[in-house]
Amino acid sequence: MIDLYALTSPNVQKIYIMLEETKLPYKEHFIDVWKGEQYNPDFIKINPNSKIPAIVDHEGPGGKPYTVVESGAILMYLAEKSGKFLPTDTVKKYDVLQWMMVQMTGVGPAFGQFFHFKMFAPKDGSSYAFERFQTEVKRLYEVLEKRLGETPYLGGDDYSIADIATFPWTRVHDMHGVKWEDHPNLGRWFKAIDERPAVKAALAKVAAIKSNRDTATEDQKDRFFNRGKYARA
Repeated sequence: MIDLYALTSPNVQKIYIMLEETKLPYKEHFIDVWKGEQYNPDFIKINPNSKIPAIVDHEGPGGKPYTVVESGAILMYLAEKSGKFLPTDTVKKYDVLQWMMVQMTGVGPAFGQFFHFKMFAPKDGSSYAFERFQTEVKRLYEVLEKRLGETPYLGGDDYSIADIATFPWTRVHDMHGVKWEDHPNLGRWFKAIDERPAVKAALAKVAAIKSNRDTATEDQKDRFFNRGKYARA
């Protein structure tokens, strides 16, 4: 059994999808980051970085419990555990891994910062920051569009953890100012993944999760975003 510490973010959605795809048994534990539950001492023992997702595999290496944090590392761990969605051939494996790293180092940070500045920045927030991340978001969509014009999936011919990592971040493409009719390769790829039964099951579970996001106090938001009295100058 795997314990999944989760809420609703794209990084968490990756792990829900992977667990549903691999059919590995798991139990959900919700960490409401909008209430600051990621800073509870019991959770910090699991992830000293106070981030979700995290997993504890009670049937880990050698049959012992093993904890994995960071969504990319979790995807790789679950791929190796299940023998799915990560090729063993060296070239094919690194085709997958390098495109997963595009998500980890580019798509995730840029899309996340764009979302933050669009949805949560103060009204007098920096237009420079917003425009910078908007430009980078659209550039990255163009990179993905070009790649998907060359291969059916990001890592090559087959669906892989590169696609599982990237798909959740593209679910709000309209908010990003990106239309699938202008990106037909991405549209084709997105539809193929969105229609997978395991993806549907995972997203249904995510949709049912309740959090404090819409009712968070200003202090709770400040703590979550490390601003105000929580800022470190």
